[in-house]
Amino acid sequence: MDGKDIKDTVREKYGQAALRVLAGGGGGCCGGDGGCCGDPITTDLYDTAQTAGLPQQAVLASLGCGNPTALAELHPGEVVLDLGSGGGIDVLLSAQRVGPTGKAYGLDMTDEMLSLARENQRKAGATNVEFLNGDIEHIPLPDASVDVIISNCVINLAADKRRVFAEAARVLKPGGRFAVSDVVVRGAMPPAVRASMELWVGCLAGALEEREFRTLLAEHGFEDISIEPTRIYEFSDAEALLTGAGLDTEVLAREVSSRVMGAFVRARKPEARA
Repeated sequence: MDGKDIKDTVREKYGQAALRVLAGGGGGCCGGDGGCCGDPITTDLYDTAQTAGLPQQAVLASLGCGNPTALAELHPGEVVLDLGSGGGIDVLLSAQRVGPTGKAYGLDMTDEMLSLARENQRKAGATNVEFLNGDIEHIPLPDASVDVIISNCVINLAADKRRVFAEAARVLKPGGRFAVSDVVVRGAMPPAVRASMELWVGCLAGALEEREFRTLLAEHGFEDISIEPTRIYEFSDAEALLTGAGLDTEVLAREVSSRVMGAFVRARKPEARA
């Protein structure tokens, strides 16, 4: 699949999701039309105590596969960057944790999602938040400007993962942390799955294999790499993920079952040498 086609399709699908939320509809990205991360990936990721003070549209637009803000260590005064920030839920939660002396950036390439996120920022009254227009393969921030990078089920959507990790290493400060939730696979995926654009925007076809994830992070200088499963997708989950892709769902679900997981990936950029 061509990188430009992937980017254009992802932008279109997630733009449609944002418009549904802005129009007062539900946040499910599929909306019956297929595409985008959806059930069972995006269900039950945040507890009500976390989301109680957030705008409802930020919660409805959550299309992640984990809760990086619950697992990442965030401290007052730190600068956090969310890659693929969508409707802004993880940025707003991060802003609360880094406090008024810190800053939370959200980066997204979808105009509709950025409009939704900025409206959610306004409703939340968050003054230590900034949403940036751009893609995660070309981060519009200076070198060594960020303490923590988070992301929620977005790296799998990128066409050029090497570029994403190179950019993450560039903008992180020495000693900075990489703490993302993403879909990760164990073992080979069927070629029909890997070749499906519908399953790419559905967060499956572009997911990295666990060992490849570790290798790419190490190649870009990251240390202390760990991958912690947070949700394993069994047969019924796999079947739901594959539905609508025009493939033999039952057969492929058996091959995919238990090989796909939501995971929390941690790594650290080395401290600067004297």
